[in-house]
Amino acid sequence: MAKKLLVLGGSRYIFPVIDAAHEMGVEVVTADYLPGNVAHARSDRYVNVSIVDREAVLRCADEVAADGVMSFAADPGVASAAYAAERLGLPFQGSCEAVGILQDKGRFRAFLRDNGFNCPQSRVFSSADEAVAHAGEVPFPVIVKPTDSAGSKGCTRVGSADGLRAAVDYALKFSLGGRCIVEQFLEKAHPSSDADGFTVDGRFECVSFTSQLFDPAAPNPYAPAAYAMPPSMPEGALRQLEADLQRLSDLLHLGSGVYNIETRVASDGLPYIMEVSPRGGGNRLSEMLRLATAGRTDLVRASVQAALGMPVEGVGAPEYDGFWYQQIVHAGRDGVFGGIEYAPGFREAHVADEQLWVPVGARVGGFTAANFAFGSVMMRFGAQAELEDFDANKEDYMRVRVS
Repeated sequence: MAKKLLVLGGSRYIFPVIDAAHEMGVEVVTADYLPGNVAHARSDRYVNVSIVDREAVLRCADEVAADGVMSFAADPGVASAAYAAERLGLPFQGSCEAVGILQDKGRFRAFLRDNGFNCPQSRVFSSADEAVAHAGEVPFPVIVKPTDSAGSKGCTRVGSADGLRAAVDYALKFSLGGRCIVEQFLEKAHPSSDADGFTVDGRFECVSFTSQLFDPAAPNPYAPAAYAMPPSMPEGALRQLEADLQRLSDLLHLGSGVYNIETRVASDGLPYIMEVSPRGGGNRLSEMLRLATAGRTDLVRASVQAALGMPVEGVGAPEYDGFWYQQIVHAGRDGVFGGIEYAPGFREAHVADEQLWVPVGARVGGFTAANFAFGSVMMRFGAQAELEDFDANKEDYMRVRVS
């Protein structure tokens, strides 16, 4: 009998998971509360359930007789997936307690601080009045964000106490638990990294890094707008972050699976772990890594294997085939998408993968969060200088038309 995988969420970011599972002969059940989500048409069965309702997810996993459960690129479902897996004795990256620490920004900061990791100053609040009453206890500038949300939703950089109330009110709108974190804003010495990694029996067999790039003209300049591989962080910082991630895994007794990991080297010269979420990243980061390593590092397939308790293949330290750049297709304002225009010969020479998720003529929203992206373009360059020239002079090579 074929193994059965329950995947929480229904966005196009789980297409590769469904495809990999089907290639392995695995039946895929997708579940969320939106029956019109595009991934449900590709899975073998759809179940209507709220992925943030852990008891409902547990019942769903039990009723469909799932052999594994994951929430690959759907951050709201991670805690529910961990709960269902623990209750049913299914594989998962970690215990409910460990996942709860990783998924809650306030608890995660406390864990890092208590265990001697580099950690920005922070405080958690449940109301704007409470935050304003303690303004200045975390030195400005600060970043205000929900404790339990991802994709840069609800995030605001605040330079003084004057903007704190509005920022907290805004963050709380995106928090299921009604809490936000006010955190010291760490200026970067180098581009930060947002990338996927993988543990096998608690050992980080793959830690990848990117140069995470932003669009300062976007409505939300803190939503990642592009990625480059290999990263530009100093080698010493990368090795320290790898060691810190392994120590984190040891302390939390993690198992096998994929993690979306955000790190940075701050202006104080220290490397910081910012986020470690037990799921694949939502910006095709595992797919980018697979392309950038010529298929040698396949964390999507490995994620399916780990979720089902199968032997894990295709993980290891990345060996890059060239220099890679992913452009998140987005708009600087609300408008009508008019297509992508490339310089003559550029597409043929450099574009390895292009996905557009809306047709030409569709209305698109300004890039206020990751869920307002409407496409992705993966590009390969033969030299770092070529990639840097593209990044510095993007409009000369590629234009996203929005009118």
